[in-house]
Amino acid sequence: MARREDGRDWAYRVDPYGFERPEDFDYASYEAFFSRYLVVLTRRAIKWSKLLKGNNSIQKSLKDMNRTFPDNVKFRKTADPCLQHALYNVLVAYGHHNKAVGYCQGMNFIAGYLILITKNEEESFWLLDALIGRILPDYYSPAMLGLKTDQEVLGELVKMKVPAVAELMERHGVMWTLVVSRWFICLFIDILPVETVLRIWDCLFYEGSKIIFRVALTLIKQNQAFILEATNFPDICDKFKQITKGTFVTECHSFMQKIFADPGSLSMATINKLRETCREKVLSQG
Repeated sequence: MARREDGRDWAYRVDPYGFERPEDFDYASYEAFFSRYLVVLTRRAIKWSKLLKGNNSIQKSLKDMNRTFPDNVKFRKTADPCLQHALYNVLVAYGHHNKAVGYCQGMNFIAGYLILITKNEEESFWLLDALIGRILPDYYSPAMLGLKTDQEVLGELVKMKVPAVAELMERHGVMWTLVVSRWFICLFIDILPVETVLRIWDCLFYEGSKIIFRVALTLIKQNQAFILEATNFPDICDKFKQITKGTFVTECHSFMQKIFADPGSLSMATINKLRETCREKVLSQG
């Protein structure tokens, strides 16, 4: 095939990302794949368009949207473009898409991060759907049963992995939800540095929800001695705020290595078994 920079043959040899295709590139297989994939993309684009045109019943729930990332210049009304508009579209569309969830506090931060990363409303919407609908079911439902359950699961894992901290919490009557609820509901946004959060999210999309437990356990285990210095209820809460700051969490490369080493073995079978027990406990508490 002739290599002409101004000809159609040359354009065909270059993929949409600018890379030249090799001489032995299988165009027939690629075209067959893309024809099938185009149907999926088209179907999603149509659904996205319809969701944006839905009724505005969800907007009453978006009262706290303007408080999303007040320290980010791209979300300020003076920004051009102002990402508040994109955030509004994604949250409204998701509310129409998943009426059982609608909108829940915390979703604005997650959607906001996705918009910052993808710079695309539709892509952010589908990633949000993967998180809320598949990876973290019931985290953002009205009862937040999944969220409450997983906080209890973390407590059980700490008993297994860092028993001294679990005993301290129990002795002073500190509930796990008081110290880790924002870790779970915001997926470490505004808790850990941006670069570290994005690394965690890469693993979250790839490996699923057990990554949240790995991160939480690593923070607790690495700071066990510091946490055990606490002598009362307020002191414990303050220690948990402090362990999310400093060099350890800023150096994202070594931090990510630690989350796969420090907690040791952590299978989904173990987590799911704990979830069954903890879910029953949460339901019994009403």
